[in-house]
Amino acid sequence: MHHIPKRRPLPLLLAGLFVSHAASAQTTAAPAQAADTSQPIQTVQVTAAHLKNERNELSPKVGTTVYSLDSHAIENLPQGANTPFNDVLLHLPGVDQDSKGSGGVHVRDDHGNVQYRINGVLLPENISGFGSSIDTRLIDQLDFMTGALPAQYGLRTAGVIEIQTKEGVRNGGRIGVQVGTRGDFEPSLELFGTQGNLGYYLSGSYLRNDIGIENPQPTKNALHDHTQQNKSFGNLSYYLNDDTRLGLMFGTYNGHFQIPNNPDQAPAFSLAGQSDAAAGTSNLPSAQLNETQREVNRFVILSMQKSLGDLNYQVSGFHQYSELHYSPDPLGDLIYTGVASDTLRSNSSYGLQLDGSYKLNASHTLRAGLQATRQHTYSNNSVGVFPVDEDGIQTSDNPFTIADNSGKVGKLYSLYLQDEWHISAPLTLNYGLRYDKVDAFTQEHQFSPRVNLSYKLTPATAVHAGFSRYFTPPPQELAAQSSIDLYAGTSNAPAIPVSNNVKSERTSYYDVGISHQLTPNLTLTADAYYKQIRNLLDEGQFGQALILSPFNYDKGYAKGLELSAIYTNKHWGAYANFSTQKAMAQHIVSGQSLFDPDELAYIANHYIYLDHDQKFTASTGAHYHFGDSQVSADVLYGSGLRKTPDGGAPNSGTLPAYTTVNMAYSHEWKTGYGTLEGRLALINAFDHSYLLRDGSGVGVGAPQFGARRSVYAGLSLAF
Repeated sequence: MHHIPKRRPLPLLLAGLFVSHAASAQTTAAPAQAADTSQPIQTVQVTAAHLKNERNELSPKVGTTVYSLDSHAIENLPQGANTPFNDVLLHLPGVDQDSKGSGGVHVRDDHGNVQYRINGVLLPENISGFGSSIDTRLIDQLDFMTGALPAQYGLRTAGVIEIQTKEGVRNGGRIGVQVGTRGDFEPSLELFGTQGNLGYYLSGSYLRNDIGIENPQPTKNALHDHTQQNKSFGNLSYYLNDDTRLGLMFGTYNGHFQIPNNPDQAPAFSLAGQSDAAAGTSNLPSAQLNETQREVNRFVILSMQKSLGDLNYQVSGFHQYSELHYSPDPLGDLIYTGVASDTLRSNSSYGLQLDGSYKLNASHTLRAGLQATRQHTYSNNSVGVFPVDEDGIQTSDNPFTIADNSGKVGKLYSLYLQDEWHISAPLTLNYGLRYDKVDAFTQEHQFSPRVNLSYKLTPATAVHAGFSRYFTPPPQELAAQSSIDLYAGTSNAPAIPVSNNVKSERTSYYDVGISHQLTPNLTLTADAYYKQIRNLLDEGQFGQALILSPFNYDKGYAKGLELSAIYTNKHWGAYANFSTQKAMAQHIVSGQSLFDPDELAYIANHYIYLDHDQKFTASTGAHYHFGDSQVSADVLYGSGLRKTPDGGAPNSGTLPAYTTVNMAYSHEWKTGYGTLEGRLALINAFDHSYLLRDGSGVGVGAPQFGARRSVYAGLSLAF
């Protein structure tokens, strides 16, 4: 596993890291036959490289913290390109592991708040679910940016994941299949190439296994946990001339999940002819429930990129549709929770994005841009409930159904202007101003100043520092407001009949860091940050459907330190990351009906840890290449997320620490059809049983355990 922490202005120095295995990795990915050296393909290659460089220059990274991965680094992971996208991110500093239902990963103690960009275009948000709609195979280069971001980056600011996709420069492809424990079966196909002035990259994959969501028990195999998922992606580029590119990107994701069952649960409600809560009997054991969830996401982006000497710009139009449908067990959910909610959430987004840069002179590069997005969100719920009295005691064992439907049209507008000023050879300043406005469940706006400084102390050492003011609107696709009054006198009535609309988070962010190349092979980095936050946004799972709901704390803060070391040599490389962090908040000021009254009263007067806070996180790994073979291993460590102890304050406890070890062996064979690779991977090699969540904590659902030992075998042919 290779990752490249970068601190501008050392791009050339750090871009050369982690190339010890580059030659062999390129051999794996390249066709076996000799490259076509005809003039048309050479022309497309040169034009594509020129415009790709200009596109990258539209997105400044001065004074930020950047860690980079390329496709060869991903191949060094135990599962290679079959690694789930969120698992790739776990090998970066400051990224914590969580359950899939709680968002999968957290960046610098934030819940969500991550933006995804593909080839410079910001992807509209999709409704949170279990699967990541991004396929790891499409990545050519991934830049993971955190810290005090320049004015170009707004709205979701805990981290920016900027992906440069693979592009066709010669005709070829890759076909592969992975099989493994718990019924894992994953075929995939990639095709790339050029036809005249058209370059293309297409990929598709299918996944089937019996570990779609984390197990609520420590057993090796979960009950009722089958999943089927398919993904597709396409990137087409047509070059009108040396300075103009037309682009089309599209992607689809379809995921079907069974919700795992937790056996031996006592019935909480009496259902006529099915259960008796007082006697503790039920005709439908909790081990036999049939709850399912379906997730859909698709997007299409049309873009035009133009280079006019000192002026470069890219304009893009995009559309995204996402949908999440939770289907309850119509009897079981009523028996064990008193609520059976058939929930359908959908979100459709349209928008325009423009980014431009102008090289004013040798010292100044101006950048400006705008973005406008229109979202239409629907929330349709058919909710089965029981009648209850004023004390919440069930008064009838015959349920009835409530229709709870709503919709919202929301708009987001953003503008920015910034200047990259090369004051002297070692010193660069990037300063700018951003304006954001949201008109949805909340109507707010903010002007946000940004300033970032980088200084090259010596040829081997660079420092950076920055301040950014952030404005983060609540995710509209999650912030659907239910009608609380509809549930009065039912088993779904909230204990607190008040729920203020969720607000936008406002943050002052400070960041400072240093990068030092100790030897030609060893680079060390350190980065520290502090965030002062008003209307801190958090998310939790409060119902049976695994859909997150946002809410605000009145105020909060987060701080942390990240350390990283990277070593490269001709045949092997290694890395190590360590981070420590702390995030606390006080007084919940929106979504109050989601909480227990005692919990809410305590938080109103006390700072508490955020439920996803983890004090220590570490990752390390190494790979060794010999001949046509490679061995690799990595280790992930977490000190444990938060829990609420029995009788204790909310989120005041910590789950046990855990360590997982993963390893792999791969070998290549040159054939007349291309390069054949075989791979054997062992995940959680020592079969460690560990808790990601124990079911307690603010906004936490059921207990969830990390995956037990898994074995995967893969075979792929690059042609």
